[in-house]
Amino acid sequence: MWTPTEEEKYGVVICSFRGSVPQGLVLEIGETVQILEKCEGWYRGVSTKKPNVKGIFPANYIHLKKAIVSNRGQYETVVPLEDSIVTEVTATLQEWASLWKQLYVKHKVDLFYKLRHVMNELIDLRRQLLSGHLTQDQVREVKRHITVRLDWGNEHLGLDLVPRKDFEVVDSDQISVSDLYKMVDTMRPRHGEACRMPVPHHFFLSLKSFTYNTIGEDTDVFFSLYDMREGKQISERFLVRLNKNGGPRNPEKIERMCALFTDLSSKDMKRDLYIVAHVIRIGRMLLNDSKKGPAHLHYRRPYGCAVLSILDVLQSLTELKEEKDFVLKVYTCNNESEWSQIHENIIRKSSAKYSAPSASHGLIISLQLLRGDMEQIRRENPMIFNRGLAITRKLGFPDVIMPGDIRNDLYLTLEKGDFERGGKSVQKNIEVTMYVLYADGEILKDCISLGSGEPNRSSYHSFVLYHSNSPRWGEIIKLPIPIDRFRGSHLRFEFRHCSTKDKGEKKLFGFAFSPLMRDDGTTLSDDIHELYVYKCDENSTFNNHALYLGLPCCKEDYNGCPNIPSSLIFQRSTKESFFISTQLSSTKLTQNVDLLALLKWKAFPDRIMDILGRLRHVSGEEIVKFLQDILDTLFVILDDNTEKYGLLVFQSLVFIINLLRDIKYFHFRPVMDTYIQKHFAGALAYKELIRCLKWYMDCSAELIRQDHIQEAMRALEYLFKFIVQSRILYSRATCGMEEEQFRSSIQELFQSIRFVLSLDSRNSETLLFTQAALLNSFPTIFDELLQMFTVQEVAEFVRGTLGSMPSTVHIGQSMDVVKLQSIARTVDSRLFSFSESRRILLPVVLHHIHLHLRQQKELLICSGILGSIFSIVKTSSLEADVMEEVEMMVESLLDVLLQTLLTIMSKSHAQEAGEYVSCLLSLLRQMCDTHYQHLLDNFQSKDELKEFLLKIFCVFRNLMKMSVFPRDWMVMRLLTSNIIVTTVQYLSSALHKNFTETDFDFKVWNSYFSLAVLFINQPSLQLEIITSAKRKKILDKYGDMRVMMAYELFSMWQNLGEHKIHFIPGMIGPFLGVTLVPQPEVRNIMIPIFHDMMDWEQRKNGNFKQVEAELIDKLDSMVSEGKGDESYRELFGLLLLEKVEQETWRETGISFVTSVTRLMERLLDYRDCMKGEETENKKIGCTVNLMNFYKSEINKEEMYIRYIHKLCDMHLQAENYTEAAFTLLLYCELLQWEERPLREFLHYPSQTEWQRKEGLCRKIIHYFNKGKSWEFGIPLCRELACQYESLYDYQSLSWIRKMEASYYDNIMEQQRLEPEFFRVGFYGRKFPFFLRNKEYVCRGHDYERLEAFQQRMLSEFPQAVAMQHPNHPDDAILQCDAQYLQIYAVTPIPDYVDVLQMDRVPDRVKSFYRVNNVRKFRYDRPFHKGPKDKENEFKSLWIERTTLTLTHSLPGISRWFEVERRELVEVSPLENAIQVVENKNQELRALISQYQHKQVHGNINLLSMCLNGVIDAAVNGGIARYQEAFFDKDYITKHPGDAEKITQLKELMQEQVHVLGVGLAVHEKFVHPEMRPLHKKLIDQFQMMRASLYHEFPGLDKLSPACSGTSTPRGNVLASHSPMSPENIKMTHRHSPMNLMGTGRHSSSSLSSHASSEAGNVVMLGDSSMGEAPEDLYHHMQLAYPNPRYQGSVTNVSVLSSSQASPSSSSLSSTHSAPSQMITSAPSSARGSPSLPDKYRHAREMMLLLPTHRDRPSSAMYPAAILENGQLPNFQRALFQQVVGSCKPCSDPNLSVAEKGHYSLHFDAFHHPLGDTPPALPARTLRKSPLHPIPASPTSPQSGLDGSNSTLSGSASSGVSSLSESNFGHSSEAPPRTDTMDSMPSQAWNADEDLEPPYLPVHYSLSESAVLDSIKAQPCRSHSAPGCVIPQDPMDPPALPPKPYHTRLPALEHDEGVLLREDADRPRGLHRKASLPPGSAKEEQARMAWEHGRGEQ
Repeated sequence: MWTPTEEEKYGVVICSFRGSVPQGLVLEIGETVQILEKCEGWYRGVSTKKPNVKGIFPANYIHLKKAIVSNRGQYETVVPLEDSIVTEVTATLQEWASLWKQLYVKHKVDLFYKLRHVMNELIDLRRQLLSGHLTQDQVREVKRHITVRLDWGNEHLGLDLVPRKDFEVVDSDQISVSDLYKMVDTMRPRHGEACRMPVPHHFFLSLKSFTYNTIGEDTDVFFSLYDMREGKQISERFLVRLNKNGGPRNPEKIERMCALFTDLSSKDMKRDLYIVAHVIRIGRMLLNDSKKGPAHLHYRRPYGCAVLSILDVLQSLTELKEEKDFVLKVYTCNNESEWSQIHENIIRKSSAKYSAPSASHGLIISLQLLRGDMEQIRRENPMIFNRGLAITRKLGFPDVIMPGDIRNDLYLTLEKGDFERGGKSVQKNIEVTMYVLYADGEILKDCISLGSGEPNRSSYHSFVLYHSNSPRWGEIIKLPIPIDRFRGSHLRFEFRHCSTKDKGEKKLFGFAFSPLMRDDGTTLSDDIHELYVYKCDENSTFNNHALYLGLPCCKEDYNGCPNIPSSLIFQRSTKESFFISTQLSSTKLTQNVDLLALLKWKAFPDRIMDILGRLRHVSGEEIVKFLQDILDTLFVILDDNTEKYGLLVFQSLVFIINLLRDIKYFHFRPVMDTYIQKHFAGALAYKELIRCLKWYMDCSAELIRQDHIQEAMRALEYLFKFIVQSRILYSRATCGMEEEQFRSSIQELFQSIRFVLSLDSRNSETLLFTQAALLNSFPTIFDELLQMFTVQEVAEFVRGTLGSMPSTVHIGQSMDVVKLQSIARTVDSRLFSFSESRRILLPVVLHHIHLHLRQQKELLICSGILGSIFSIVKTSSLEADVMEEVEMMVESLLDVLLQTLLTIMSKSHAQEAGEYVSCLLSLLRQMCDTHYQHLLDNFQSKDELKEFLLKIFCVFRNLMKMSVFPRDWMVMRLLTSNIIVTTVQYLSSALHKNFTETDFDFKVWNSYFSLAVLFINQPSLQLEIITSAKRKKILDKYGDMRVMMAYELFSMWQNLGEHKIHFIPGMIGPFLGVTLVPQPEVRNIMIPIFHDMMDWEQRKNGNFKQVEAELIDKLDSMVSEGKGDESYRELFGLLLLEKVEQETWRETGISFVTSVTRLMERLLDYRDCMKGEETENKKIGCTVNLMNFYKSEINKEEMYIRYIHKLCDMHLQAENYTEAAFTLLLYCELLQWEERPLREFLHYPSQTEWQRKEGLCRKIIHYFNKGKSWEFGIPLCRELACQYESLYDYQSLSWIRKMEASYYDNIMEQQRLEPEFFRVGFYGRKFPFFLRNKEYVCRGHDYERLEAFQQRMLSEFPQAVAMQHPNHPDDAILQCDAQYLQIYAVTPIPDYVDVLQMDRVPDRVKSFYRVNNVRKFRYDRPFHKGPKDKENEFKSLWIERTTLTLTHSLPGISRWFEVERRELVEVSPLENAIQVVENKNQELRALISQYQHKQVHGNINLLSMCLNGVIDAAVNGGIARYQEAFFDKDYITKHPGDAEKITQLKELMQEQVHVLGVGLAVHEKFVHPEMRPLHKKLIDQFQMMRASLYHEFPGLDKLSPACSGTSTPRGNVLASHSPMSPENIKMTHRHSPMNLMGTGRHSSSSLSSHASSEAGNVVMLGDSSMGEAPEDLYHHMQLAYPNPRYQGSVTNVSVLSSSQASPSSSSLSSTHSAPSQMITSAPSSARGSPSLPDKYRHAREMMLLLPTHRDRPSSAMYPAAILENGQLPNFQRALFQQVVGSCKPCSDPNLSVAEKGHYSLHFDAFHHPLGDTPPALPARTLRKSPLHPIPASPTSPQSGLDGSNSTLSGSASSGVSSLSESNFGHSSEAPPRTDTMDSMPSQAWNADEDLEPPYLPVHYSLSESAVLDSIKAQPCRSHSAPGCVIPQDPMDPPALPPKPYHTRLPALEHDEGVLLREDADRPRGLHRKASLPPGSAKEEQARMAWEHGRGEQ
């Protein structure tokens, strides 16, 4: 049964509870709970963190605490019954906890550890408080420590400052704003303010050990502080007695050898102080000589000394705040006579005078610096005092003498002595023994102290200096003689010689003495005294001390008694002397004669005048010691003879009172007060004191010297205390007699005071000082007067006095200050706290302040006075009179306060502003309805009211703008806001009433609205950004003040009526700012105002264009500042649409609201991108999206242009120069070539439109140049040139034409990489709005491949998941709250097809048009249609081709654009085969053409590999697969419509044979001798290829050129190679590389690797053990042809696996690309892009979409054969040996290359002429070069495709590159170059590039030498070549034949096997024609037709 709890109401969770039961309340350890009910071990209640959630929790998880319950029942509140500071510590620690962890995350490690330490301390202090075992003093001290730590932590964490009073948090409601301001202000540490009371310093010293190994005797160690600069000891000595082992002689002293050197002032700490340790050993005379003196006699002998500089260690001691150890090295004195200076010598480092006996000698001490008075030190360090601490005092008094400090110490220093030798041959060893004897001759016990830390003794024995008659001791002894035994005591010094002979006796030979007090009662003076030495011997007796006391002890004594009989027992030794010095530190004894004379004045009655006069010459220390005695004496003298001594006693009294004003004696004021209250007995003194004081006042007008008057004025306080106390004593004695006389005398005295103050002091400086002294002291007498007079009477006195002062105008500035200070102290006095006196005094005080504020003088003092007044008024606010006082202040001060504040704020004086703001707020806070009513009623006119309102609104606005209070003064800021909102509520009614209808005043209303807007936007009121606990506290106390002000603002707006139009569009921005505040209620109140504005503008203008324009403009800037959110966007649309629906203009309204909400959507996306750590891509995309919106949807040109420049800056930052240029071009296109003036905008100055457009064009051209997009810059150059030409500005024209020319040069000469393109789909609702569920095509960075691009995208969207298939996503993915990325490579479809088809266009030009201005892209996906053909999969393998059309062409203003349209087509297997073969033919023609025209010279590798790839593939089943698939009768029968296409494929195959034949002929010419076996192998395989095609094309063998490398007749060769059997095919497949086919960029597969001027692939053969699945077809298919990639680059190598599917399975049976680990055999460093990690690897279909491998720096599939140092291996030799072994020709067609050895090719980089070395690329990149193409056949199908497809059967390729038909440019008009490689000596081959191995060209001939001879004999016109292209050599191989399917001419076999090519315009030699065989004429015709066609093109 649940029952309400009675006692158990509040508790703390001591164990976390997970709420694992029904209705369980989840609780964390440390939370507090309020308990409502209980039931069988369970409680029901709420957590104070979430007071709205009730639940149950176990009772044993809760620690109960006592609490006060109020309002018991359902709504009861519980407050814990504990010290408020404990509650605060708990709350603060909880708040710090989360912030503390953040410090670690933010790497603020130092603060992290400091805060942890402070938090631990707070927990410990809190525990101490809760323990309840502390005394009140201790509690206070613990609270002090807690508050210091709380404030430190809050300050360092940037939290709010907490105002406190006596360690308790102050409630701001209970004190005035001024007091609160002062409280908070004083908590701020102020630099440079010294503490008023000097803080004493103390050194704690502890001796840890004395390490030595040579003394072996007991030692005394004396520590003292020594001032090197003054050369004297400043402290007593601390003595440690050690035994011969180094331990303490007293076993109880172990670990307790410590001292505290006390009372060092700050001044002392700056002195050159040292800790000096003197070591005295106690033992034999000589340490190492056992003969010197008997063992039983011990002497005190000097041993060594150690020093430590305090200045050197002070810094570390100050920082450490704990003990620190130091080692002091002990040095011994080289000469004992200099022992007294040893410490000085060590400090001065006079190393000749001391030495270190051993490295191991040292004192280990620890030091600690302590601060504060002794009581504080005892409290804070109790452990130190428990260790038997020796208090070691300073010699003399400290800076501050405390009244209770009783001391009576005489410090005596044994200085030196001079003694006779006494007839001895050696000097004496003198020991001095000293006793203190009383008057009766008794030796005083325990009156000698050698040092603190050891008990006192009765005698003193000095140390002995060996053989020294003039010893210098310098040893200080303290004599603590009791005060009652001091008078009559004397000191006796006995001198003995310590013999070192056998007996070792000490022989007495003399003595000296000195009394402690003189005859006149004064003690021994602080000086050096030379004492007489009297002779004596061992037999002399001192029993009768009177025998020697009558003798003179010193010279002064001798002068006093000259007639001394010579027959005395003791004779003075005139040649011997003894010196001592003394220093008295006594609070009871004096050395001053004048002071003693005053105290004994009755003994000298005739000298009283002189004695009183001499008092002011007595030192202050002496006076305060005898203060009570002196005062008693003075008043006794006054009573004795008032007339005679009155004035002198008065002056003496004034002198003593003023002495106590000195800081050194300030502590004696309480002694004086106590004396007046308890001991003063001068009942008649008041009359004389008043008389003298009045006389002084009255004289002030006449006297020129007024020092004594000013002193009397300064002593006014204590003079009045004496007067009043005297009168009280008199009244008490006489029962109140003479009351009237006393009152009248006081009134007369005040008249005199008023008289003094009313004098004009402008011409008299002395009078000025007198008045100042009087005003300073005047407020101190009020309390005394209140003892005798009523409050009203005293107030009248004071008012009269203050009123008598001249006004500000008539007195100087210095007097101004004094007067105000006097008023300030009056206000602070007890008198002013009485309401009766305030009624009298307030008007005069306010009058003076008003005058000063009007003239802006002494503002700080005035603010202090006002603060005090408000403080008093606040504390008395319950009294009825306060209303009247506030009324008075409002009338006198409000206006002038506002004016003052405006002036101060304009000068930005922060401190003064803070003071006056607090005053103004205090006044406003005190005002109630009545005051406001009176204030508003008192204005005479509306102008006055208007001026007042403008002032107060302006001050309030400045308050919020200037941040008068620092950010962490949250209490002050909130209180200020509360007062402002209350005041505004009072004033808004006056504004509405007076300035709305006919008297509408825009200025006042505008000021009001601006204030309200500023108020709501204040940072301190944004509760959303603060912690929940703090928010709750603020809401409980003040509510949400933003909502209060918003309601006020809205109601005032509604009151405006038709005047609203005045604030459109002016207030749109400010109101928008208010609605963006994240407070739902404020938004609900304020958003409808926009509808109101639209409505009023619609009524006035018929539209709301102004509202629209302003709203959009301001929305942009505010959202970018971080305001607004998604919920605001929704609310804005919802509220306004609801309002607009009811209007007549609803359509335009709805349209506007919708566009604004859509703009907001984009702006929020833009902001999120910009503020986060987002990548450039995201930011750019977002900016483009927003920019387009401004342009297309809301047509805001200015905003559009702003975002153009933001986008341009982003591009520049990302180094996207081409995109930056296109972006800037958008602005340029908006401008015209006109002279219209343009205003200053963004960073543009004021200029004409023409100038701005010109500047933009130049900048855009510059960016195009940096982005290497010269083709885009050239039209702009022309446009500028046109403008310059029209203006005849030939200088600029020349410049721009040169620029244009240089761009043409750059196009032809500089290398540019062709980028990859990638399609990216962004699916899911988590993407930003501008990306959500859209697909884009992105232009990749240089060298960026799919893997790298995909990783980049995934890093940009770390939450995204890469989709594993290329299919379009379904709705579930589109609508889910996640991010999905779908990425694959696409191939560009160029728009400029005509350029690409032109034969003579250089490849560098074509390369640009292939990848620029591209809007369409495609990608291919292979699939099987119908049943899969097991025998030949190519029959059923189709291609699905998707074409994407973008919104804009790439490149453009962004690197990516959205896909606008998708088209899907299917490509049949036959069509695909046609494209593949055609592309390969074009590629071969282009490459062969290069070699024919000597564009590639010297290095034949490229051609070798390309030929090898095609021929080998054809031999081993490449083209044969197509034959099987499409030339089959069944296929032709089933597909009758494909007849034409089949014919086309046949013709293409025929053409391939022709091209290969020419290629082999070219290869024959250039092949290196070492590579001859490879050439033979190619020819053999070529014959096999022809044979395989023989049956299909019977005339084929007749058409091909002679390729045989032997003299065997062609028929024999052909006969020897019959078509391959299935077994042969199988065997070949298993052991040979797969048929390699290059792929072009625009092949049937968009995934094919793209061709540029690249080198060919060489196959890296796979092992037969690598099993293959049937689906490997696609991969194998890709590798059908190798593709030459970069000229001279490392090329792709495919590692191929063998197929084990079936005996008949084709080597091209793969249907997907190989995984990346198979595709590459090169190390990652050699590859162009990294292989895709498993994490992102796609499934089978995705692998088809791998990137096309264009422009890769080094192949991802081919290992680079480059050594570490950049040198190549000998390529030819390696290849030769690997392919053919020992020069054995490889002619067996059935052996694959794999059987003959694996090989990898690397070919030399293409040689540029030396003069035109292109820019070097990174080591892994190899250069492209312009090469000649072989023109395509005019009838070849051109669909914008420029590459070949690698699939022989129509499948797509991946990862294998091919040369495309347009890869190589051609030019025919440039002059021939002479600087080619051919014209250079062979040794210069290495000059161009390091990667080329030099080798000499070897000339060799074919076996059919006639071929070459005929070529040589053939006259041939040399082609003119462009730069970098080598002119054709006369020995060029024959040109290519015309395309067979173009010419349709029968092909004839040529006798020499070479087809000759001649230019159309060159006459042919007749002898050549005659030698042609029959049938050659037709071929010649065909050749001519081909030439003719080429010429036409």
